Formats: sequence, C-alpha cells, structure tokens
Amino acid sequence: MSGRISQRGDASFEGSLTPNEKILRDVHQLYVDEENGLINIARTFGIELLAPRKKITVLLIGNHSAGKSSFINWYIEEHILKTGVAIETQGFTFVTSGRKRESLQGKASLHLNPYFKPLQEMPGVIENLSTEVSTSRNKKFTLVNFLDTPGLTDGDMKYDFDVDKAILWLGKIADLIFVFFDPIGQALCKRTLNLVEDLSETRPERMRFYLSKADEAGPESDRQKVLIQIAQELCKRPSLNKAGFEMPTIYVPGPNTKSTRCVNQIEDVCKDIEKTINLTVQNTLDQLERDCDVIVEQVEKKLSQDMVVRSRNSKASFRAYMLWSLALIPVVMWASCLLDSVLPQETIASVIPEQYYAMIVKFYLTPTRQMIAAVFSDYNMLAASSGACFLLLLIGAFIGRSKPTLRRKQTKDLNNKRQFVLENVKPNKDKYYQFYLKQCVSYQDI
Repeated sequence: MSGRISQRGDASFEGSLTPNEKILRDVHQLYVDEENGLINIARTFGIELLAPRKKITVLLIGNHSAGKSSFINWYIEEHILKTGVAIETQGFTFVTSGRKRESLQGKASLHLNPYFKPLQEMPGVIENLSTEVSTSRNKKFTLVNFLDTPGLTDGDMKYDFDVDKAILWLGKIADLIFVFFDPIGQALCKRTLNLVEDLSETRPERMRFYLSKADEAGPESDRQKVLIQIAQELCKRPSLNKAGFEMPTIYVPGPNTKSTRCVNQIEDVCKDIEKTINLTVQNTLDQLERDCDVIVEQVEKKLSQDMVVRSRNSKASFRAYMLWSLALIPVVMWASCLLDSVLPQETIASVIPEQYYAMIVKFYLTPTRQMIAAVFSDYNMLAASSGACFLLLLIGAFIGRSKPTLRRKQTKDLNNKRQFVLENVKPNKDKYYQFYLKQCVSYQDI
C-alpha cells in the first residue's frame, strides 16, 4: 500500500515539473549516473567534468536592512526569513525549494549543497551557514537558489568570519549577483561599495544594481537625489564607471504602498531571473555537447596513439629480426658444414640430387669451410667475429624493444564508451532543445 502511495506521489511530482526543470534535472543525471555518467567516463581519461547545476544561484548583497530578505520572502510568497530594521541576517542563508519544509545548519547544508565545500577552508563560515528548504513553487522558485548574505556595515561591527572573502568566493559561483542599495542613509556603505567593486572586476556581466525600498525615499525629487548620489559614488570607482549603468527602483508591494507614485520595477527582477534560467538551460545543453565531444576526442586520441605504438612496435620488431638474422648467419654456416660432414653420403644423395649437391659443395660448402678454418686459425679474427655477432644481437634487442599497447578488452571498452556517448548521450541535446523550444514557438517552426 505504501509503495503505491509513493509511486503515486512521484508521478504527481513528475507531472508538476516544468520543461526547464526536467531538462536541467535530466542533463544533470546524465553526468552523475553511477554506471554510465559522463563524469565517471571522463575520469578514466584524467578529465574532471563538473555536472551542471539543476538551479541557478542568485547572490544578494547590500547593507543591513536593505530589503534582501524581504525580497526573497516576496518572491517565494512565504515568510521564511526574518526581516526588520535591525541586523537580522548575521550569516549566510541558502534558500531553496524542496518537497518538505526544513531548516539545515552547518555541515548539513554542505551535504545538500556540495558546491559550498570550499567554504570549509574559511574559519567560522560553516558555523554561520544555514539552509531553508521551502515547498513554494511560486514564480520560478523551483529553478532558483537564493543566497542571502549578512548585512554589511561600516565602523566597529565585527563578524565571526571573514565576510568579505566569503562573499567574493560565493560571487564566483553565482549566476546572478543582486546589489541592493536602500535610500535610508546606508546606500553608500564603504564596505558594500568595496565588495561591489571587487566583484565587478571578475563578474561584471552577472551584477545587477537596484534601489530597494524605493517607496520609502519620499517624494520623486528625493528619490532622484539618492539615485544621483549612488551613481556618483559608484562612478568614482574605475571598474564600476561603465556605460549603460542602470539602477531600477524596486520595493516589496504591500497594503501601505498603494498610495505611492514610485514606479516599482520589481517585476523586471523576476524577468531577469527567468531570462537567466533560460540562458542557463541553453548553456547546459551546449555544455553537454562540448563535454561529449571532449570524451569522444579523448577516446579517438587514445585509440590513434595505440595504433601508432603498434605500428612502431612492428617496425622495431622487423629491424630486430633482421639484425638477429645477420648475427646468426655465421652460426648457420658453421652448422650446415657440420651437418654435411656428419651425415652419410647416401642420406644426402637421397634428399638432394647429385648434380645439385655438387654445385652446393663447389659454391657454398667449400668456400664456407675455408672461411671457418681461416677464422678459427686466427684468434683475433675469431674474437672480432664473435664480438660483431654479439653486438648485432644487443643492437637488435635494443631496437626491438616494444612499448605497451592496449589490451583487446581495453580497446573494446573504449569503443563501447565512444559508442555510448555518441548514440545515447549526445543526441539528447537535440531532443531537449526541441522540448525547450516548444515553450516559445509552435511545433511546425521547430
């Protein structure tokens, strides 16, 4: 009975997935599969692949009380994070979607988010890392991971860890970086501006700037002054002084905000997240094709190298056999003369006709016996001949050394891997692209 309920629940969950969720999940599984995953296949060639993530990561930074937690609560439509004028977020909070509402602390968060494991090297960060799992499926939350950061302040405020270093590292793995400036006097926080400048040097295309709580800025004239002040302060920093700078005004809608005339562009934030998700799906499918090509290229390279080694071994063996043959010619000549003197004439005559045997004696056996007699009568010549034969044997042994080649089982395994990637993995790119494009164009246009 419980099995039926579980299967029914899995089928229901499967049916609730969006096309983008299915694509990112399935592609991720193609990488991490224990038996035939691309990561395990690539590892046999010394290549370390990274499985594409199933969700995008949005990092939110800003001074305290800038509205970061409030925005997350609004986006998922659930009051999951504390909000207020006081400093409520003193650590890093990872907000993700799941099947059950859960809160994780410390190392438990690393098991859910293995990408964060390098944070263990930063003292105090793991103790201040938590995860909030929400069952919300509002907007695009099922494809988004939010990372709420501590509110930044100047002055004597101390943290239990190097907050700047941690945020800079998280900025490297984030797909989007939202910088919230509030209009209540903290927007020009020096620590926030320094972090924004450092992040913009490495990830400028991922950064988005917003004037949060714009409805609290007072009249439109005051709001424009705040925007100008922030823009002026940012333009003083070379890495932030760029053309096309934008800072939309946003605020969380509520019962007290209906009377304000401030333009709320918070829906544009949602569109930006959705655009990044779509771009991530496209990049993931392209990455799948590239990684497949890398693996196939490595297989073909290894098989090609094996063919070159085998060809080289064959040529080396041929040269070695030629040298060994030259070294053994004196021995063969001596053995043939010895055999002629040992065997009775009747036996020889029964095998070789008399006229042919007479020619062999005249042109081969007689000169050979004279040569052998001359060599054995002169010890210097004997030593030189023996040394030359021995040297030829040594040179043949040196030249004939063979390099290791793939065994038949290894060659078959490589061919099977190449065939699996080409026939079972790579074609998924086109299949998933068609599935993805069906969301925006008609079937006839694909």
